Amino acid sequence: MKPPILIAIMTTVMTGTIIVTFSSHWLLIWIGFEMNMLAIIPILMKKFNPRAMEASTKYFLTQATASMLLMMGVTINLLCSGQWVISKVSSPIASIMMTIALTMKLGLSPFHFWVPEVTQGISLTSGMILLTWQKIAPMSVLYQISPSINSDLLTLMALTSVLVGGWGGLNQTQLRKIMAYSSIAHMGWMTAVIIYNPTMMILNLTLYILMTLSTFTLFLMHSSTTTLSLSHTWNKFPLITSIILLLMLSLGGLPPLSGFAPKWMIIQELTKNDMIILPTTMAITALLNLYFYMRLTYSTALTMFPSANNMKMKWQFDYTKKTALLSPMIITSTMLLPLTPMLSILD
Repeated sequence: MKPPILIAIMTTVMTGTIIVTFSSHWLLIWIGFEMNMLAIIPILMKKFNPRAMEASTKYFLTQATASMLLMMGVTINLLCSGQWVISKVSSPIASIMMTIALTMKLGLSPFHFWVPEVTQGISLTSGMILLTWQKIAPMSVLYQISPSINSDLLTLMALTSVLVGGWGGLNQTQLRKIMAYSSIAHMGWMTAVIIYNPTMMILNLTLYILMTLSTFTLFLMHSSTTTLSLSHTWNKFPLITSIILLLMLSLGGLPPLSGFAPKWMIIQELTKNDMIILPTTMAITALLNLYFYMRLTYSTALTMFPSANNMKMKWQFDYTKKTALLSPMIITSTMLLPLTPMLSILD
């Protein structure tokens, strides 16, 4: 793709997301979603092949259906309230339709089927954009309408998303599918707390985006798409193996690392609201996610790949890929736990 075209497309994607995030008018929000959806499709098809075309078609059909449901919910709400303002959702039917449309855009269960397939069919760079930037716009709308959301429906979808995200990634060897199921599980954690403390959802989303960006950047450094190719990392980049270990454990939510903070705060918030079974089930299911993260760390940092020759290390060439932001992203993805008391005060 030529640089001017890529710049124009990326600008449109960012503009669409910004319009959705900062608008309080339903029509502008819908227009922002459409701009974002139509501009992201060429990015998904950047490396054109039949798999990328199939993935882009699945993404388009799912997002178009979600946009149609969202507009239908907005129209019903307009007929009931006579207003386009996002803070005024007076119809229960409109609220349910909007919730279903936004969760379909996010890829929550039971509308999660497109996420692993689309992520697997596109390049690592496109998958990184799909699993990070594309979550911001639907989450911002859910944040704004959180007081009028059907809490039972969203809680059920959040719980099933955490379950699906845990079970679905267990037998996967493709890194993009593993990250897709990880995304489904993390979205479940965020939507579970959005009804009770929307600000905590923003904290969780920020940390999730930082951890996912760092992980995809490390995969891109080595051009790894499978567990087998990732196991060769020790022969080329010994330091990256320990960094991948820390990032995977942070994504799993182990205590010394940044990923533990949002899970801890979400469980605490749900418990304060007299919900015991939901956070207990989510905490137990998080062990499934931790299992397939540990599989990746086992194949990279905890075992040494057998060498075919006498040299353990491969020849090192000058690295040409730009990773200027990788160091601060890794630091924030792994070392933010001491700041948790300050973040809880902000919440």
